[in-house]
Amino acid sequence: MRAIRFGMVGSIGASTRCRRSRGDAIAADAAESPLSLLLELPVSDLLETLEMETGSLPRHAVIWLHGLGADGHDFEQIVPELVGRQWPPLRFIFPHAPVRPITVNGGMRMRGWYDIGGVDIAHKQDGPGIRASIAAIEQLIARENARGIPAERIILAGFSQGGAVTLAAGLRRSEPLLAMIALSTYLPLHETFPAEAAKASLSVPIFMGHGKHDPVVPESLGAMSRDWLKAAGCPVDWHSYPMPHSVCAEEIRDLRAWMEPKLT
Repeated sequence: MRAIRFGMVGSIGASTRCRRSRGDAIAADAAESPLSLLLELPVSDLLETLEMETGSLPRHAVIWLHGLGADGHDFEQIVPELVGRQWPPLRFIFPHAPVRPITVNGGMRMRGWYDIGGVDIAHKQDGPGIRASIAAIEQLIARENARGIPAERIILAGFSQGGAVTLAAGLRRSEPLLAMIALSTYLPLHETFPAEAAKASLSVPIFMGHGKHDPVVPESLGAMSRDWLKAAGCPVDWHSYPMPHSVCAEEIRDLRAWMEPKLT
């Protein structure tokens, strides 16, 4: 059986040239380049992450979750394509999901935010795994709070499985985020969502983008999730594109236009 991969299909633009190091310290020359620093931060009690800052002393953060079978590097390339010249300095955080066996792939071990029990991803959901990932993302948000970036200046984003965790985590927070970005994904744990959603977070703006020809997460499931969210009062900005399970240039342009007024 061919392994199902929920990571991004294809690439986005040219790769970003960045320095790599370990630890939390920011180099003295970090402000020299608009995309100045990529850090690997293996912290014993946190997810391993990559970090990229678009300028010195960022006051906003974007935590971006990859899809099944990918890792934090999957969306590094999106930063130079996405960030506007007039935007304030941002810290992009790309965590690596834990390695775990994935049932739908015959128990193959790969990075994933939770297990997938079958091809019909809306059923037999891994509730404990999803909730464990919510807790792990909460730790990353708490670290940004400790570094001086409050929840209201944090955007939580994700693609595919990462987008599902984005929605699950962001909508259950008593302290609302600035925004959520959910690409080629769906709302997990939808049956318990109405009871578990935090009222304060139901007003957080959500960008949802999906491919019309997605063979992995059907657009119909994404649209159904959009409708569940709208029924709960969530302000969802829905976009559909002629693409498979992927991200396209038009989507990045739409996302840039959507993010800009929230950051400037």
